[in-house]
Amino acid sequence: MEERLVFGEELAAVGRRFTLEGEFLGARAYGGGHIHGTYLATYRHGGRHIRYVHQRLNRIVFRNHEGVMRNLTRVLDHLHFKLAGLGAAEVSRRVLTLVPARDGRAFAVDDAGEVWRTYLFIEGASCLERAERPREAFEAARAFGEFQRLLLDLPGPRLHETIPDFHHTPKRLAALRRVVDVDAHNRAVEARAEIEFVAAHEHLADRLLRPHAQGLLPERVIHNDTKINNVLLDDATGEAICVIDLDTAMPGLSLFDFGDMVRSVAGTRPEDDPDAEKVAVRPEIFAALAAGFLSALGGLLVPAERENLVLASQVMTFECGVRFLTDFLEGDPYFKVRRPGHNLDRCRTQFALLRSLFEREDELRRLVEGIGPPEGDGAFG
Repeated sequence: MEERLVFGEELAAVGRRFTLEGEFLGARAYGGGHIHGTYLATYRHGGRHIRYVHQRLNRIVFRNHEGVMRNLTRVLDHLHFKLAGLGAAEVSRRVLTLVPARDGRAFAVDDAGEVWRTYLFIEGASCLERAERPREAFEAARAFGEFQRLLLDLPGPRLHETIPDFHHTPKRLAALRRVVDVDAHNRAVEARAEIEFVAAHEHLADRLLRPHAQGLLPERVIHNDTKINNVLLDDATGEAICVIDLDTAMPGLSLFDFGDMVRSVAGTRPEDDPDAEKVAVRPEIFAALAAGFLSALGGLLVPAERENLVLASQVMTFECGVRFLTDFLEGDPYFKVRRPGHNLDRCRTQFALLRSLFEREDELRRLVEGIGPPEGDGAFG
Protein backbone atom coordinates (compact mmCIF):
# COMPACT_ATOMS: atom_id res chain seq x y z
CA MET A 1 0.00 0.00 0.00
CA GLU A 2 1.40 3.42 -0.97
CA GLU A 3 2.32 5.68 1.93
CA ARG A 4 0.07 8.62 2.75
CA LEU A 5 1.65 11.90 1.66
CA VAL A 6 0.20 14.94 3.37
CA PHE A 7 2.38 18.03 2.81
CA GLY A 8 1.93 19.86 -0.47
CA GLU A 9 3.04 23.17 -1.91
CA GLU A 10 5.28 24.24 0.97
CA LEU A 11 7.52 21.18 0.62
CA ALA A 12 7.30 21.27 -3.16
CA ALA A 13 8.62 24.85 -3.02
CA VAL A 14 11.45 23.72 -0.74
CA GLY A 15 12.38 20.97 -3.17
CA ARG A 16 12.56 23.43 -6.07
CA ARG A 17 15.41 25.21 -4.26
CA PHE A 18 17.59 22.08 -4.53
CA THR A 19 19.07 20.19 -7.47
CA LEU A 20 16.36 17.56 -7.52
CA GLU A 21 14.87 16.00 -10.62
CA GLY A 22 11.43 14.61 -11.18
CA GLU A 23 7.85 15.36 -10.17
CA PHE A 24 7.08 16.12 -6.53
CA LEU A 25 4.39 13.71 -5.29
CA GLY A 26 4.13 14.73 -1.66
CA ALA A 27 5.76 14.54 1.75
CA ARG A 28 5.08 13.57 5.33
CA ALA A 29 6.55 14.41 8.70
CA TYR A 30 9.41 12.06 9.47
CA GLY A 31 11.22 10.99 12.63
CA GLY A 32 10.76 11.99 16.24
CA GLY A 33 13.58 14.47 16.79
CA HIS A 34 13.31 17.14 19.47
CA ILE A 35 14.84 20.00 17.48
CA HIS A 36 14.34 20.31 13.70
CA GLY A 37 11.35 19.95 11.39
CA THR A 38 11.99 16.87 9.22
CA TYR A 39 9.98 15.67 6.23
CA LEU A 40 10.27 12.69 3.90
CA ALA A 41 9.47 13.74 0.32
CA THR A 42 8.71 11.45 -2.61
CA TYR A 43 9.49 12.33 -6.24
CA ARG A 44 8.78 10.42 -9.45
CA HIS A 45 11.63 10.38 -11.94
CA GLY A 46 12.28 8.07 -14.86
CA GLY A 47 9.38 5.83 -13.93
CA ARG A 48 10.51 5.22 -10.35
CA HIS A 49 10.02 6.83 -6.97
CA ILE A 50 12.96 8.57 -5.28
CA ARG A 51 12.82 9.83 -1.71
CA TYR A 52 14.63 12.72 -0.06
CA VAL A 53 14.72 14.17 3.44
CA HIS A 54 13.96 17.89 3.69
CA GLN A 55 14.96 19.36 7.04
CA ARG A 56 14.17 22.83 8.39
CA LEU A 57 16.88 23.89 10.85
CA ASN A 58 15.96 25.17 14.28
CA ARG A 59 17.52 28.63 14.21
CA ILE A 60 16.89 29.21 17.90
CA VAL A 61 19.04 26.23 18.92
CA PHE A 62 21.54 26.63 16.08
CA ARG A 63 22.02 30.36 15.67
CA ASN A 64 24.92 30.12 13.22
CA HIS A 65 23.50 27.95 10.46
CA GLU A 66 26.45 28.64 8.17
CA GLY A 67 28.84 27.30 10.81
CA VAL A 68 26.64 24.22 11.25
CA MET A 69 26.61 23.55 7.53
CA ARG A 70 30.37 24.11 7.12
CA ASN A 71 30.98 21.52 9.85
CA LEU A 72 28.51 19.14 8.30
CA THR A 73 30.02 19.41 4.82
CA ARG A 74 33.56 18.88 6.11
CA VAL A 75 32.56 15.86 8.22
CA LEU A 76 30.51 14.21 5.47
CA ASP A 77 33.18 14.79 2.82
CA HIS A 78 35.81 13.24 5.08
CA LEU A 79 33.65 10.23 5.93
CA HIS A 80 32.92 9.61 2.24
CA PHE A 81 36.65 9.87 1.45
CA LYS A 82 37.72 7.57 4.27
CA LEU A 83 35.15 4.87 3.61
CA ALA A 84 35.83 4.89 -0.12
CA GLY A 85 39.54 4.52 0.63
CA LEU A 86 38.84 1.58 2.91
CA GLY A 87 36.85 -0.13 0.16
CA ALA A 88 33.60 0.00 2.10
CA ALA A 89 30.56 -1.37 0.30
CA GLU A 90 27.66 0.95 -0.50
CA VAL A 91 29.27 4.14 0.79
CA SER A 92 26.15 6.13 -0.12
CA ARG A 93 24.23 4.07 2.45
CA ARG A 94 26.90 4.44 5.13
CA VAL A 95 27.24 8.21 5.09
CA LEU A 96 24.61 10.90 4.66
CA THR A 97 24.69 12.64 1.27
CA LEU A 98 23.70 16.29 1.00
CA VAL A 99 21.87 17.45 -2.12
CA PRO A 100 23.21 20.88 -3.16
CA ALA A 101 20.94 23.89 -3.45
CA ARG A 102 20.56 25.39 -6.92
CA ASP A 103 22.93 28.21 -5.99
CA GLY A 104 25.64 25.67 -5.12
CA ARG A 105 25.42 26.00 -1.35
CA ALA A 106 24.73 23.11 1.03
CA PHE A 107 21.50 24.76 2.23
CA ALA A 108 18.72 27.02 0.96
CA VAL A 109 16.81 29.86 2.59
CA ASP A 110 13.09 30.20 1.83
CA ASP A 111 11.06 33.40 1.50
CA ALA A 112 10.27 33.36 5.23
CA GLY A 113 13.96 33.17 6.13
CA GLU A 114 13.83 29.51 7.16
CA VAL A 115 16.98 27.47 6.50
CA TRP A 116 16.56 24.12 4.76
CA ARG A 117 18.84 21.28 3.73
CA THR A 118 18.13 18.11 1.77
CA TYR A 119 19.62 14.62 2.05
CA LEU A 120 19.30 11.53 -0.10
CA PHE A 121 17.04 9.14 1.81
CA ILE A 122 18.78 5.90 2.78
CA GLU A 123 16.45 3.11 1.77
CA GLY A 124 16.21 -0.24 3.55
CA ALA A 125 17.30 1.11 6.92
CA SER A 126 15.58 2.46 9.99
CA CYS A 127 16.36 3.68 13.48
CA LEU A 128 15.18 2.40 16.84
CA GLU A 129 13.73 4.47 19.64
CA ARG A 130 14.87 1.90 22.18
CA ALA A 131 17.30 -1.03 22.35
CA GLU A 132 15.50 -4.18 23.41
CA ARG A 133 18.40 -6.56 22.79
CA PRO A 134 22.13 -6.33 23.51
CA ARG A 135 23.01 -6.72 19.83
CA GLU A 136 21.11 -3.52 18.98
CA ALA A 137 23.04 -1.64 21.65
CA PHE A 138 26.32 -3.15 20.48
CA GLU A 139 25.70 -2.10 16.88
CA ALA A 140 24.78 1.46 17.79
CA ALA A 141 27.82 1.86 20.04
CA ARG A 142 30.09 0.37 17.40
CA ALA A 143 28.77 2.88 14.87
CA PHE A 144 29.42 5.84 17.15
CA GLY A 145 32.88 4.52 17.96
CA GLU A 146 33.59 4.05 14.26
CA PHE A 147 32.37 7.59 13.62
CA GLN A 148 35.00 8.92 16.03
CA ARG A 149 37.68 6.63 14.59
CA LEU A 150 37.13 7.78 11.02
CA LEU A 151 37.34 11.43 12.08
CA LEU A 152 40.58 11.12 14.05
CA ASP A 153 42.51 12.51 11.09
CA LEU A 154 40.01 15.16 9.99
CA PRO A 155 42.19 17.99 8.63
CA GLY A 156 42.12 21.37 10.35
CA PRO A 157 41.00 23.93 11.20
CA ARG A 158 39.18 23.00 14.38
CA LEU A 159 35.45 22.48 13.82
CA HIS A 160 33.08 25.26 14.76
CA GLU A 161 31.30 24.74 18.12
CA THR A 162 27.71 24.68 16.89
CA ILE A 163 26.44 24.89 20.48
CA PRO A 164 29.21 26.40 22.61
CA ASP A 165 29.90 24.57 25.88
CA PHE A 166 27.37 21.89 24.94
CA HIS A 167 28.78 19.40 27.47
CA HIS A 168 30.32 21.90 29.88
CA THR A 169 28.53 20.56 32.95
CA PRO A 170 29.58 23.35 35.36
CA LYS A 171 28.06 25.92 32.99
CA ARG A 172 24.90 23.82 32.74
CA LEU A 173 24.73 23.98 36.54
CA ALA A 174 25.22 27.73 36.53
CA ALA A 175 22.38 28.11 34.03
CA LEU A 176 20.12 26.03 36.26
CA ARG A 177 20.92 28.17 39.29
CA ARG A 178 19.98 31.32 37.37
CA VAL A 179 16.69 29.81 36.27
CA VAL A 180 15.87 28.63 39.80
CA ASP A 181 16.56 32.11 41.18
CA VAL A 182 14.26 33.78 38.67
CA ASP A 183 11.59 31.03 38.59
CA ALA A 184 9.73 32.93 35.87
CA HIS A 185 7.10 30.21 35.42
CA ASN A 186 6.56 29.44 39.12
CA ARG A 187 7.62 25.82 38.69
CA ALA A 188 10.42 25.57 41.26
CA VAL A 189 8.08 24.31 43.99
CA GLU A 190 7.01 21.38 41.79
CA ALA A 191 10.65 20.51 41.14
CA ARG A 192 11.99 21.09 44.66
CA ALA A 193 13.18 17.48 45.15
CA GLU A 194 15.04 17.52 41.82
CA ILE A 195 16.67 20.88 42.61
CA GLU A 196 17.88 19.48 45.92
CA PHE A 197 19.17 16.33 44.17
CA VAL A 198 21.27 18.49 41.86
CA ALA A 199 22.73 20.42 44.81
CA ALA A 200 23.73 17.14 46.46
CA HIS A 201 25.57 15.91 43.36
CA GLU A 202 27.33 19.04 42.12
CA HIS A 203 30.66 17.29 42.69
CA LEU A 204 30.08 15.40 39.42
CA ALA A 205 30.19 18.54 37.30
CA ASP A 206 33.93 18.77 36.61
CA ARG A 207 34.89 15.11 36.94
CA LEU A 208 35.61 14.84 33.18
CA LEU A 209 36.64 18.41 32.46
CA ARG A 210 39.30 18.42 35.19
CA PRO A 211 41.36 15.52 33.73
CA HIS A 212 40.89 17.04 30.28
CA ALA A 213 42.40 20.30 31.55
CA GLN A 214 45.27 18.26 32.99
CA GLY A 215 45.97 16.70 29.59
CA LEU A 216 44.76 13.21 30.55
CA LEU A 217 41.68 13.16 28.29
CA PRO A 218 42.30 14.35 24.71
CA GLU A 219 39.93 16.40 22.62
CA ARG A 220 38.48 14.55 19.63
CA VAL A 221 35.81 15.11 16.99
CA ILE A 222 32.74 13.46 18.46
CA HIS A 223 29.01 13.21 17.74
CA ASN A 224 27.80 14.74 21.03
CA ASP A 225 24.23 13.36 20.80
CA THR A 226 24.51 9.59 20.82
CA LYS A 227 20.92 8.46 21.22
CA ILE A 228 20.18 5.15 19.52
CA ASN A 229 17.78 6.83 17.11
CA ASN A 230 20.76 8.66 15.62
CA VAL A 231 21.99 5.40 14.06
CA LEU A 232 20.41 3.73 11.04
CA LEU A 233 20.30 -0.08 11.16
CA ASP A 234 20.00 -2.18 8.03
CA ASP A 235 16.49 -3.64 7.88
CA ALA A 236 17.72 -6.98 6.56
CA THR A 237 20.83 -7.62 8.66
CA GLY A 238 20.42 -5.42 11.75
CA GLU A 239 23.91 -4.01 11.11
CA ALA A 240 24.51 -0.36 12.00
CA ILE A 241 25.23 1.36 8.70
CA CYS A 242 25.01 5.12 9.16
CA VAL A 243 25.26 7.72 11.92
CA ILE A 244 22.85 10.63 11.44
CA ASP A 245 21.91 13.97 13.05
CA LEU A 246 25.38 15.49 12.84
CA ASP A 247 24.65 19.09 13.83
CA THR A 248 26.50 18.65 17.11
CA ALA A 249 29.51 16.92 15.53
CA MET A 250 32.29 19.09 16.92
CA PRO A 251 35.20 18.99 19.34
CA GLY A 252 34.64 17.18 22.63
CA LEU A 253 35.67 14.23 24.74
CA SER A 254 35.21 10.66 23.56
CA LEU A 255 33.69 9.91 26.96
CA PHE A 256 30.87 12.38 26.31
CA ASP A 257 29.60 10.12 23.54
CA PHE A 258 29.86 6.94 25.57
CA GLY A 259 28.20 8.47 28.62
CA ASP A 260 25.36 9.88 26.54
CA MET A 261 24.77 6.45 25.00
CA VAL A 262 24.44 4.86 28.41
CA ARG A 263 22.12 7.52 29.78
CA SER A 264 19.83 7.32 26.71
CA VAL A 265 20.00 3.58 25.92
CA ALA A 266 20.79 1.53 29.03
CA GLY A 267 17.80 2.37 31.20
CA THR A 268 14.95 -0.05 31.85
CA ARG A 269 12.36 2.53 30.77
CA PRO A 270 12.13 5.27 28.09
CA GLU A 271 13.74 8.58 29.03
CA ASP A 272 10.36 10.31 29.42
CA ASP A 273 8.56 7.56 31.36
CA PRO A 274 6.30 9.23 33.92
CA ASP A 275 7.05 6.48 36.46
CA ALA A 276 10.68 7.07 37.40
CA GLU A 277 10.44 4.46 40.16
CA LYS A 278 10.76 1.78 37.47
CA VAL A 279 13.99 3.20 36.00
CA ALA A 280 17.31 1.40 36.52
CA VAL A 281 20.37 0.53 34.48
CA ARG A 282 20.32 -2.69 32.45
CA PRO A 283 23.80 -4.21 32.96
CA GLU A 284 23.56 -6.39 29.86
CA ILE A 285 22.83 -3.33 27.72
CA PHE A 286 25.63 -1.36 29.40
CA ALA A 287 28.02 -4.23 28.65
CA ALA A 288 26.92 -4.33 25.01
CA LEU A 289 27.43 -0.57 24.65
CA ALA A 290 30.92 -0.81 26.14
CA ALA A 291 31.83 -3.78 23.95
CA GLY A 292 30.56 -2.10 20.78
CA PHE A 293 32.29 1.20 21.50
CA LEU A 294 35.58 -0.48 22.39
CA SER A 295 35.41 -2.79 19.36
CA ALA A 296 35.76 0.29 17.16
CA LEU A 297 37.89 2.55 19.34
CA GLY A 298 39.45 0.46 22.09
CA GLY A 299 42.97 0.33 20.71
CA LEU A 300 42.97 4.09 20.10
CA LEU A 301 41.77 5.24 23.51
CA VAL A 302 44.23 6.49 26.10
CA PRO A 303 44.10 4.67 29.47
CA ALA A 304 42.12 7.44 31.20
CA GLU A 305 39.36 7.17 28.58
CA ARG A 306 38.82 3.46 29.08
CA GLU A 307 39.17 3.71 32.86
CA ASN A 308 36.44 6.36 33.11
CA LEU A 309 33.65 4.84 31.02
CA VAL A 310 31.46 4.28 34.08
CA LEU A 311 32.17 7.74 35.45
CA ALA A 312 31.28 9.22 32.07
CA SER A 313 27.92 7.45 32.24
CA GLN A 314 27.24 9.07 35.60
CA VAL A 315 28.37 12.55 34.58
CA MET A 316 26.41 12.61 31.34
CA THR A 317 23.27 11.26 32.99
CA PHE A 318 23.56 13.96 35.65
CA GLU A 319 24.15 16.66 33.03
CA CYS A 320 21.17 15.64 30.92
CA GLY A 321 18.94 15.60 33.98
CA VAL A 322 20.12 19.14 34.73
CA ARG A 323 19.31 20.19 31.16
CA PHE A 324 15.80 18.71 31.31
CA LEU A 325 15.22 20.38 34.67
CA THR A 326 16.44 23.74 33.38
CA ASP A 327 14.18 23.50 30.35
CA PHE A 328 11.19 22.65 32.53
CA LEU A 329 11.79 25.65 34.80
CA GLU A 330 12.27 27.94 31.78
CA GLY A 331 8.93 26.97 30.26
CA ASP A 332 10.13 24.23 27.85
CA PRO A 333 11.82 26.38 25.15
CA TYR A 334 14.39 23.78 23.98
CA PHE A 335 13.05 20.22 24.09
CA LYS A 336 9.71 19.54 22.43
CA VAL A 337 7.02 18.57 24.93
CA ARG A 338 3.76 16.69 24.41
CA ARG A 339 2.23 17.09 27.86
CA PRO A 340 2.49 19.27 30.97
CA GLY A 341 5.52 18.29 33.05
CA HIS A 342 7.10 16.34 30.18
CA ASN A 343 10.59 17.74 30.79
CA LEU A 344 10.25 17.19 34.53
CA ASP A 345 9.46 13.53 33.83
CA ARG A 346 12.56 13.36 31.66
CA CYS A 347 14.62 14.88 34.46
CA ARG A 348 13.29 12.39 36.99
CA THR A 349 14.13 9.38 34.82
CA GLN A 350 17.71 10.64 34.46
CA PHE A 351 18.15 11.06 38.18
CA ALA A 352 16.63 7.62 38.85
CA LEU A 353 19.06 6.13 36.34
CA LEU A 354 21.93 7.97 38.01
CA ARG A 355 21.04 6.44 41.37
CA SER A 356 21.13 3.01 39.74
CA LEU A 357 24.50 3.76 38.11
CA PHE A 358 25.88 4.61 41.54
CA GLU A 359 24.41 1.47 43.14
CA ARG A 360 25.86 -0.86 40.47
CA GLU A 361 29.11 1.00 39.85
CA ASP A 362 31.42 -1.84 40.91
CA GLU A 363 29.55 -4.35 38.75
CA LEU A 364 29.70 -2.06 35.73
CA ARG A 365 33.42 -1.49 36.19
CA ARG A 366 33.99 -5.25 36.21
CA LEU A 367 32.02 -5.56 32.99
CA VAL A 368 34.31 -3.02 31.30
CA GLU A 369 37.43 -4.72 32.66
CA GLY A 370 36.24 -8.01 31.19
CA ILE A 371 36.12 -6.68 27.62
CA GLY A 372 39.16 -7.83 25.66
CA PRO A 373 41.13 -5.92 23.02
CA PRO A 374 39.36 -5.14 19.72
CA GLU A 375 39.77 -7.46 16.76
CA GLY A 376 40.58 -6.09 13.32
CA ASP A 377 40.35 -2.48 12.21
CA GLY A 378 36.74 -1.55 12.76
CA ALA A 379 33.61 -3.10 11.37
CA PHE A 380 32.17 -0.45 9.04
CA GLY A 381 32.33 -1.70 5.50
